[in-house]
Amino acid sequence: MTVVRLSDGADKVFDYPVTVLDVAESIGPGLARAALAGKLNGKLVDLSEPIEADSDLVLITNKDPEGLEIIRHSCAHLLAHAVKELFPSVQVTIGPVIENGFYYDFSYERPFTPEDLVAIEKRMQEISRRNLKIERKVWDRSKAIGFFKDLGEHYKAQIIASIPNDEPVSLYSQGDFTDLCRGPHVPYTSRIKVFKLMKIAGAYWRGDSKNEMLQRIYGTAWVSSEEQNNYLRCLEEAEKRDHRKLGKQLDLFHMQEEAPGMVYWHPKGWVIWQQIEQYMRQVLADNGYVEIRTPQVLDRSLWEKSGHWENFRENMFITESENRHYAIKPMNCPGHVQVFNHGLRSYRDLPLRLAEFGSCHRNEASGALHGLMRVRSFTQDDAHIFCTEDQILEEVIKFIDLLNQVYMDFGFDENLIKLSTRPLQRVGSEEQWDKAEAALATALDQKGLNWELQPGEGAFYGPKIEFTLKDSLGRKWQCGTLQLDFSMPARLGAGYIAEDNTKKIPVMLHRAILGSMERFVGILIEHHAGALPLWLSSDQVVVLNISRNQIDYVQSITNELKQNGIRVSSDLRNEKISYKIREHSLQKVPYLIVIGDKEVENKTVTVRGRSNHDYGMMSLDSFITLIRKEIVERV
Repeated sequence: MTVVRLSDGADKVFDYPVTVLDVAESIGPGLARAALAGKLNGKLVDLSEPIEADSDLVLITNKDPEGLEIIRHSCAHLLAHAVKELFPSVQVTIGPVIENGFYYDFSYERPFTPEDLVAIEKRMQEISRRNLKIERKVWDRSKAIGFFKDLGEHYKAQIIASIPNDEPVSLYSQGDFTDLCRGPHVPYTSRIKVFKLMKIAGAYWRGDSKNEMLQRIYGTAWVSSEEQNNYLRCLEEAEKRDHRKLGKQLDLFHMQEEAPGMVYWHPKGWVIWQQIEQYMRQVLADNGYVEIRTPQVLDRSLWEKSGHWENFRENMFITESENRHYAIKPMNCPGHVQVFNHGLRSYRDLPLRLAEFGSCHRNEASGALHGLMRVRSFTQDDAHIFCTEDQILEEVIKFIDLLNQVYMDFGFDENLIKLSTRPLQRVGSEEQWDKAEAALATALDQKGLNWELQPGEGAFYGPKIEFTLKDSLGRKWQCGTLQLDFSMPARLGAGYIAEDNTKKIPVMLHRAILGSMERFVGILIEHHAGALPLWLSSDQVVVLNISRNQIDYVQSITNELKQNGIRVSSDLRNEKISYKIREHSLQKVPYLIVIGDKEVENKTVTVRGRSNHDYGMMSLDSFITLIRKEIVERV
């Protein structure tokens, strides 16, 4: 007799051998038709999985997050099946699920074309309609290797050879197509209905540039057409908001081959940068931070002591002078410890909050570079807090408050939080880890925040909190971090005199709010579709004349606005007013002031906002009051 405990607390008792599907059918035909897989004692399994002992079972349908992931993984196999039917000599490699979809890598003698993509998607639809049963088999390792070698699938044979001996080699078949996979999969190909192939890209086998370049086909799959259409619309909107396009259109920055992964900031873009930096500088001063500046280039010996030379060297730019090796700093931490170490520190000096807008360089792979989002030269809004263990909780709470206020001021009202705890390989005592993890968790709970636990994902030197923004399109950007470090202060000789006159090692909190300044500007541009809030806009106001009769009045208005601290310019070109309004609207200027004879006569201004919002005619003083209020409130 077998007892199956269901997710609603009910028990199903069977006196005969059953599978996951049998349990679903025993509940009702509707659930049996809807079920995609099961979670048996916490492990995802196929519907065909036998239940051989008393077990806990959750039936997975397309309403569950795991269900959508199973659909997408099955769709990757559907893609491989279609490609093999259309191009029999192709070799298939790997096809994992990714965010919002999947991909599959192929080895083929010629590049796939957009026309091929159309044909592949059509064949996938045909295979789906065949309603092929998808069956799992476990094979002997040598048999599986031989099977794929006989098919000419040498990459699959390599993958099987790398599977640990204690793991089963499972294969899935649908019709005459068989693929290697852990599973689970949907029971029939007809359960995969809503999908679309997106693009073709290159990818090295096993991610190594020394290996063959494969062809990667990306796709997306969803439960319903409505969800997929919403996703595709979101992609279209994201394309319009691409910060690289808007950066060119708005004349903010550019990048060129002579300085790969490095930014040339134009005047308008640099104004935005400066507003962000000045805002952050004031925030830091208001919250007890002191700003410092540390060298760009440091001797190899310091990077060896900090552990970066051993663990991060491949991402560092190395240089040499007078038989000494140096590295351009990829991060600011070791330099900040040197400032802490300069002079005798007492417990009365703690917490000490050292901040720096530190210019860093990392030797990122050229293929990973992406506009402002992934660069080689970047500036961090970096700070390190040196404190005692007893001060950790208070400092974490203060940082969370600070971070949330900053994000709100920049227009982000949703923030996802994850707490990463001790990994297997780590330094520090268990007592230290217990105290540190408890402090981070307690701080999050005291703030009433929802957070997700990531067991084992902390750094080797301490646990960390990750803060992820959601933008106006629902995309996620991991920006803020708070990392607790037991290791580096000790490695670099940091210490302070405790109240009992003993020397102790401080705890070091690595913290950033924006992360990379370059990346954060890119996120802001895309979040606001280039129409940045008034306080961040490079041109806050442009004053336009209708004819030459208003030139003197336009210049006087422009000067008065400047004297009130407003970033303003005038457009006195001999062009039609409709042309000038359109041009500056495309530049996403927040306010346009239009001056004609009537405005000159009445000593007033006519104001237009974004999206053709007409504020009408008002006095200049009223307009200045309006705009200064909006700047102060950071609307």
